Formats: sequence, structure tokens, C-alpha cells
Amino acid sequence: MSKGRIYIAGPLFNEAERWAQAQIEKWAAEAGWETFLPQRDAGALNSKDDVKRIYLKNREAIENADLVVANLNGTATDEGTAWEVGYAVAKAKIIVGLFSDWRKRFVFHDVGIMVECGLEKLCRSPDELKAFLQSYSVKPK
Repeated sequence: MSKGRIYIAGPLFNEAERWAQAQIEKWAAEAGWETFLPQRDAGALNSKDDVKRIYLKNREAIENADLVVANLNGTATDEGTAWEVGYAVAKAKIIVGLFSDWRKRFVFHDVGIMVECGLEKLCRSPDELKAFLQSYSVKPK
């Protein structure tokens, strides 16, 4: 039985980013979650016609998610990921971020006030995220 549905948010612009997203998806699936991984589940971006379809599919997946996991690594939060987090906040979703990057961005917060304050939890390592995914369960509606 699934623990619920997770939307995996994060940058997808190169092989390393897609690999990192796939790792997060793997950890979530191993913890018993049903996952939506945009690079796998939203379809390919082969033409201009695919742009709106992918946007709508991702937006719907966020709406249907019980939990959003956002990969926030890098020198700045990816703009698409920031939008996904903002949309999830607006839809009152539970959001957990992963920021294992050693580079400190700000003095009083890690990933930006508007993103960070929308998170239920900011995990500082893959092991911390894995533990969260194992222990967290969705409260019955």
C-alpha cells in the first residue's frame, strides 16, 4: 500500500541534475511512496507544442500530490523549482526541501526566504531526506 503521492521538483537541465532527481525518486519509492518524476512522467519536450502540455501535466501532478520534495541544490534555486514550490504552497501541500550543497547562500537562511519559509522541513543531506521519507506519513483527510 502506498504512503501517498510525491511530486519530485528540481532542475533537469543536464545529466547530473536528472540523475539527482532520479535518486530522490528512488528513495521515495523505496520508502513506499507513489512518485511523479517530471522527466519520466510529464512526457518529452520535442517541440513548442509540448511546452503547455508539460506545464499542465506537472501542475496537475502537484495538485494531486500529498507531498512535494524539492531539490534546492546549486548556487541558486532553479526558477522552475521555485515556481513548483510556490504553487505547492498556494495549494497547501506539504513540502520538504533537500539542500546538501556546502555553499552558503545567505546569512540567516539557506535557500531564500520565500522558498525556505514554505517548507515543512529542509533536509541537509540525502540520509536526512531518506529518513524523513521513511518516517513521514500523510494525515488522513
